[in-house]
Amino acid sequence: MRLVLQEFLSLDGVCQGPGSPDEDTSDGFTQGGWFVPHMDEELERQAGIWLGTADAFLFGRRTYMNFARDWPKMTEHPFASVLNGLPKYVASHSLAKAEWDPTTILSGDIPAQVAELKRQPGRELQIHGSARLTQSLLAAGLIDELRLVIAPVVVGRGRRLFPDGGAPAGLRLLSNETTSGGLAIHVYESTGLPEYGTYGVDA
Repeated sequence: MRLVLQEFLSLDGVCQGPGSPDEDTSDGFTQGGWFVPHMDEELERQAGIWLGTADAFLFGRRTYMNFARDWPKMTEHPFASVLNGLPKYVASHSLAKAEWDPTTILSGDIPAQVAELKRQPGRELQIHGSARLTQSLLAAGLIDELRLVIAPVVVGRGRRLFPDGGAPAGLRLLSNETTSGGLAIHVYESTGLPEYGTYGVDA
């Protein structure tokens, strides 16, 4: 399986709490819900296409708990059967029980276990949100594709997907589009380490 990230970002790179004010208030974050005003039918349609290529999902603990709380109740939503029915994996060193079936808890050496999951047959193992988990898997060179949905808003503070001191990564742009709500959808393929050069003007 290919490991594919889908992440909502602000223009200044914040990924914390996009969906509601109380989604993630850790570290005193008070600006949750910044992504919601920009959602539109084009994003919903694209998200449905992406979900149709998933054979399993991978979450960090916090994102998993939010999804596990909400999606079992949303049985009429067109995405519900996929999210509720497919295998799910949650990376956590503290979670003792996962009630959103079918879920498997991963602990210990998470990158090694994710690498083993990628060797299983299938199309995509999708990560939704889960920034801390994503950062560790980027550093391990395990993420094959990044689908970044960037909202036209500057949040100013909050957890960023690519923090200072994060692992360098080379990327190749596969596609980009803009929705009527102003969302920029950029899809990148991982290419390993970045390339470097020196800018100069020929004499």
